[in-house]
Amino acid sequence: MELIERSYRHPTRPGLGVEVLDYRDLISRLPASGFGQLHRLDFHQLLLVNDGHATAMVDFAELPCTPGTLLHTRPGQVQRLPTRHCGERPAEIDATLVLFTAAFPAHSPHTAPVVGDPFGQTAFQLAPADHAVISHSFADLATESCPPSAQTADLDVELLQHLLAALLLRIARLTDPRDLTAIDSDCFHRFRHELERSYTVLRRAQSYADRLGYSLKTLNRACQHATGHTAKEIIDDRVVLEAKRLLAHTDLPAVTIGSRLGFTEPTNFGKFFALRTQTTPAAFRRTQQHPAS
Repeated sequence: MELIERSYRHPTRPGLGVEVLDYRDLISRLPASGFGQLHRLDFHQLLLVNDGHATAMVDFAELPCTPGTLLHTRPGQVQRLPTRHCGERPAEIDATLVLFTAAFPAHSPHTAPVVGDPFGQTAFQLAPADHAVISHSFADLATESCPPSAQTADLDVELLQHLLAALLLRIARLTDPRDLTAIDSDCFHRFRHELERSYTVLRRAQSYADRLGYSLKTLNRACQHATGHTAKEIIDDRVVLEAKRLLAHTDLPAVTIGSRLGFTEPTNFGKFFALRTQTTPAAFRRTQQHPAS
C-alpha cells in the first residue's frame, strides 16, 4: 500500500501554524480513491469524535473511534484516517480536527511532553466532562481562527498560540501521571530527544548514558519510572518501529532497511527483527502489504 507523505500548509493563511476543520471538510479535500491510503504527517493532528463509530490506525495499532475518542497523531507517525468497510470508505462520524506544527503553540514545560514525545499517548477515551472541556477548547480555536483584521493580526496569532497551549495543557492532564523526580524527568526527556536523533547509529544504552552525561543506572531508573521499560528496551522498540514502517510502507529491500537502521550485516537485522517481533522481515511485509481478505 502506497504511503503518502503529507506536509502542513494552511489553505488560506500561509504561515499560520494551526487549523481547525470538520472531519467532513477533510474528506472533501482528499480524493475518494485514496482515502483509505496511509499517510505520514510532518505535523500534529488532534481528532475529537463527537458521534459515530469507526476505526483508525496509527503505527500498526487499530484504534476504535467512538463518541468521546481523542486521537493524537504526531509528526513521523503513519496513520489511516477513521474508515469503515475494511478501510475503503470514509467513516460516517461527527468529528473535529486541530492540525498544528510543533513550533506553533506557546511554550510551556508542561506541554513539552505532549508535543515533543514521539511515543506519547495516542488514544484517549474521554469521560463526558472531559469531552465537554476538550470540545470547548476546539471551539475556541475555531472561533479565533477566523481571518483577522490587519490591525489585530499579530494579536490574533498570539491568542491562537495560547489557546492551543491551553488545549495541550488540558490533554496533559489526561495522561497517566507518574511520580518522577526532577532528575528522572530531565534525564528521560533528554534521552527521548537523543534517541530520535541517534537510533540509527546508537543502539547501546551505555552509549546514550555517556552522551547525556548520566550513569547507566540513572538512565535505566528514569526510563523504568517513566515507562516501565529499560533504556535498551526503549531503544530496540524505536528501531523495530522504524523497521516496520519501512517494511510496510516502502518497497526498499530488507538489506537496505537494515543498513539504514545501522546494521552492517543483513543477517543481523533479520535476527534482531525476528527476536523482537516473532516474525521475519519478509513475512511481516507480506502481512502488511497483502493482508488477508
